[in-house]
Amino acid sequence: MPNHTHHTHHSQPAPFVATCPDCEIERSSESATELVAFYRRHHGHTGHDIVVTRADLEFGAALDAADDVAAVVDGLDARYGVDKHDSTESGTAGVPIGIVVAAMSERGFTVGETLEEIADVRMTGALYEPRDDHLAAF
Repeated sequence: MPNHTHHTHHSQPAPFVATCPDCEIERSSESATELVAFYRRHHGHTGHDIVVTRADLEFGAALDAADDVAAVVDGLDARYGVDKHDSTESGTAGVPIGIVVAAMSERGFTVGETLEEIADVRMTGALYEPRDDHLAAF
C-alpha cells in the first residue's frame, strides 16, 4: 500500500506523527489531538490501531515512566491545563487528549490502548472530561 504522508511545513517535520502498522499509512500534524481524530476515522474504517511515532513535546523526563493514565493526566495538568490548586476559577480546562496519547505512547501504549485505558479509568471516577477531548484528574 502507498505511504500517505501529510507535511505541514516544508522546512520542518511536523511535531506529531502517527502510523498504522497494518497498512503503513502515516499522518503528520501540528496538533496531537488531530492524531486522535485520525485514529478515530482510521479505526472506524479499518479496525486498525495506530501508534504515535513522533511527539515533539517537552514533558519527557518530568513524568515517571511507571505512571498510569490518571497520574500522567495529573502530571500534565500543570503545563497544559489550569492549575486547579492555584486558580481562582473552579476546576481546570483539562489536558488535551492528544497530549495524553503522546505521553502514553512513550510508555508503549498505542492510541487505541490509551483511549481504552482512559475510558476504564474514567469509570473509576479518577478522571473527568471538563470539556470535549480534554481530561483532568480528581
